[in-house]
Amino acid sequence: MTEAVTTQSALVIPQLIVGLGNPESKYDQTRHNIGFAAVETLSRSWRIPLAENRKFQGEYGEGMAPSGGKIRLLKPLTYMNRSGQAIQAVTSWYKLPPESVLVIYDDMDLPLGKTRLRLSGSAGGHNGMKSAIAHLSTQNFPRLRIGIGKPKGAANNDDSDAVSHVLGRFSAAENQQMSLVLQFVVECIELSLKQGVEKAMNVCNSRTINNSES
Repeated sequence: MTEAVTTQSALVIPQLIVGLGNPESKYDQTRHNIGFAAVETLSRSWRIPLAENRKFQGEYGEGMAPSGGKIRLLKPLTYMNRSGQAIQAVTSWYKLPPESVLVIYDDMDLPLGKTRLRLSGSAGGHNGMKSAIAHLSTQNFPRLRIGIGKPKGAANNDDSDAVSHVLGRFSAAENQQMSLVLQFVVECIELSLKQGVEKAMNVCNSRTINNSES
């Protein structure tokens, strides 16, 4: 009985979902902005409008999640490497613990069609995550990485190739695939809200989303 209670209290249920990206139209729809695209998809799916909020240095919205609880959505408009400022503005205002913040962002080390949900971890070289970790003063908050794949011929570790890849746009075929991935991301997040992040990890980390799926 005691063990069941302990497990129950350890459930990590997100209260704030943050998508990382860069403001300005030139970054719109780029691979690096897939976190923005994810939050926009959640906003449409849950009918929670986003509006610019200067206090929170981002586009922000709050409403009811399908699970019935209150949920907050944020797209920091601080530029990627200062994303943590906006996150901290929201968590400080609402007194949210770091583990209630779920951050969504792009990952070159994951192939297209793969997602990875984790309860904690390092920034892995991602500047937006470095800023989030610095401002939350911990690595112990959940994150969902969306695979954007590596640039072709990435074996030579050319930084300029990597930059043009992350700041480039998806091809038409990739866009079709990514829209399926974003629908899957909504499923993963809804599962996290209902059953906790740890339970959702089993589903989110085991599937690869391909264009053939309908």
